[in-house]
Amino acid sequence: MLIALAALCLYTLMALLTYDPSDPGWTHTSRIDQIHNAAGRAGAWLADVLFMALGYFAFIFPLLLGVKTWQVFRHRYMPWEWSGWLFSWRLTGLVFLILAGSALAYIHFHADAHLPASAGGALGESLGQLALSALNVQGSTLLFLAVFLLGLTVFTDLSWFKVMDLTGKITLDLFELIQGGASRWVGNRSERKRLASQLQDDEEYYDDEALEVEEEPQAAIKREPKKARERIIVPVELDDEVEMPQQRSAPAAPVAERAVAEKPQMARPAPQINIPTPAPAPKAVEPKRYVPPATHFVDSAIEGTIPPISLLDPAEKKQQSFSPESLESMSRLLEIKLKEFGVEVIVESVHPGPVITRFEIQPAAGVKVSRISNLAKDLARSLAVFSVRVVEVIPGKTTVGIEIPNEDRQMVRFSEVLESAEYEASKSPVTLALGHDIGGRPVIADLAKMPHLLVAGTTGSGKSVGVNAMLLSILFKSTPEEARLIMIDPKMLELSIYEGIPHLLCPVVTDMKEAANALRWSVAEMERRYKLMAAMGVRNLAGFNRKIKDAEEAGTPLTDPLYRRESMDEEAPLLKALPTIVVVVDEFADMMMIVGKKVEELIARIAQKARAAGIHLILATQRPSVDVITGLIKANIPTRMAFQVSSKIDSRTILDQGGAEQLLGHGDMLYLPPGTGLPIRVHGAFVSDDEVHRLVEAWKQRGAPDYIEDILAGADEGGGSFDGSGGGGGSEGEEDDPLYDEAVRFVTESRRASISAVQRKLKIGYNRAARMIEAMEMAGVVTPMNTNGSREVIAPSPVRD
Repeated sequence: MLIALAALCLYTLMALLTYDPSDPGWTHTSRIDQIHNAAGRAGAWLADVLFMALGYFAFIFPLLLGVKTWQVFRHRYMPWEWSGWLFSWRLTGLVFLILAGSALAYIHFHADAHLPASAGGALGESLGQLALSALNVQGSTLLFLAVFLLGLTVFTDLSWFKVMDLTGKITLDLFELIQGGASRWVGNRSERKRLASQLQDDEEYYDDEALEVEEEPQAAIKREPKKARERIIVPVELDDEVEMPQQRSAPAAPVAERAVAEKPQMARPAPQINIPTPAPAPKAVEPKRYVPPATHFVDSAIEGTIPPISLLDPAEKKQQSFSPESLESMSRLLEIKLKEFGVEVIVESVHPGPVITRFEIQPAAGVKVSRISNLAKDLARSLAVFSVRVVEVIPGKTTVGIEIPNEDRQMVRFSEVLESAEYEASKSPVTLALGHDIGGRPVIADLAKMPHLLVAGTTGSGKSVGVNAMLLSILFKSTPEEARLIMIDPKMLELSIYEGIPHLLCPVVTDMKEAANALRWSVAEMERRYKLMAAMGVRNLAGFNRKIKDAEEAGTPLTDPLYRRESMDEEAPLLKALPTIVVVVDEFADMMMIVGKKVEELIARIAQKARAAGIHLILATQRPSVDVITGLIKANIPTRMAFQVSSKIDSRTILDQGGAEQLLGHGDMLYLPPGTGLPIRVHGAFVSDDEVHRLVEAWKQRGAPDYIEDILAGADEGGGSFDGSGGGGGSEGEEDDPLYDEAVRFVTESRRASISAVQRKLKIGYNRAARMIEAMEMAGVVTPMNTNGSREVIAPSPVRD
């Protein structure tokens, strides 16, 4: 039996070592005459079957046969007894050993081209894929390693205590050998030094004339007596052990260069892990002074102040839920998964954040970015995460970004964004605190530079919370003298909570007809401001306010140049600084559905011209379709903010590119600043309803709103103002208007009941023309507005003389 086991062991090893894919085997056929396998045709079949089933782990069979041969040799004098239970136990260990070993070979090794299957064979591949999908690489390795050791112990009857004893004995013997060698080396070195010193003392008795016989060596001895003698005088009895310095110094540099050249390089460099550092606490800033109107009763304790940030919920102390080891392991796993899809990459750096972690990968030469982008869903499935976003272009880098969600998502509190130094340093009254970027740094934007913002996202994506965060950013930054708000809320739930704050120009609008009037007033106010700035010789609102302030400080306040005097005794009112106006529409899809194309034209007109006048739009919708976000609106609103959407088509509607469909929801957004085509991923700050209520109550205690009645009533162009100056004509309405008869004649002759046509024909304002058309509707000249926004002319054409 001993000889049979030994022969079988050698035969199996020979068959495996001389395996040739061209030989006939179980997985393929071949008609060659000469078999390359040293074990013959049977050996070729045996090697092919083993490599197909187990891959590289097939070499365990000759190894186990060798172990069994050694065990039989050790127990050759003992009587052989058959034990069915022991045989079953050993067989179970062999099965565990083969299963676990082949799975480990598949997970951690890659097969060569000549193997018929993977590194772990068909068996290892099936088990490895099943384990990786459930336990990932670390868990699978731990499980199979434990099963492998169990099977090895059971099959070979291995005693780990004996292994530990043998390891300890070898370690102690090795230490004794090293210690003995070191002691002998120190002793020999001391002996060499002693002999060299003795010979040097003997040579000092030599005659100086004798030393001059040989000029070159003796001159060297005189110049460097000690170094020269060490190079020349060497004890004869130690000649075999001592290497002369002359022989050692010459090849030193080539050997060092060759050693550096032959040093093995790492297959994968360790990725650079950029762990964000907490930002320093901002310096305390004195709050701005707000003086409410004298007619409003306020609490003297809080009079003239802006509400403190302490009204918000404090941010929890965040603990890092990652370690450099786990990030490096995740980097290797990402490389493995991409390699499974045929994409060779190297993870160069890792940027962990509160919600997601960005892995910057360097693709191999010739790999297109689109190939990696198309694998986003496959990567999410193989990594068992919700979604994976591929950042195709990172400015200033040649790498590609892979953004993977963290297992423990941290909440970004609104208070920690407002307490940042970036928010405190911003001087704009319409500063917006959006949240944190992927590295945990605050993202602050200026609405005055946008100058208009389009927000879109599905229900539950955090859009309304994001709009509340923007509004609270303005309320914590500016007084009513610096910023005023017009809020349009078709749903009557989101923005109605702000009713009664002093920043409002009118009550929160819930009727869509009043919303159209509010937009018309905004257009009229924009035109009035442009006329004022043109008369004052300034280019924007900031220059206008600066000129007003300089004139007031100089003691020569300016008067309104557009004021129309009705008598010589009247004096023009003084000009005052104009606030920035922010028009917020929470769901403008409903407004466009009810009012029609008129709203689209008004929005486009404000978006085109209102930047210099200090009027800005924030439009939000949960239905990002092309019939809501039309081309006219998109062309005039450059700044976009996309929360999670349901499809790539919706993402393209908002951002003109994909990516929003891969967001995580709950405030995760893509922010597209003006003038760039690369969106920034921002984790929106969370604002609770209690925080909004506390701030609203704080502003209500500081003053009451000063509404302008003409906003919702539909004032004519130039009719609305903040200081009561600068009126415009056109206060007449309906059929009392002196141009009403001319407008009726034009409508009945042209058979076009269009507000814009009447406006161009009579050269009047939009609101005045709209009131004339409404008066014609009441008089039965035209029909009410159809669903498409058009009207039909009912009255007959006038009879010509």
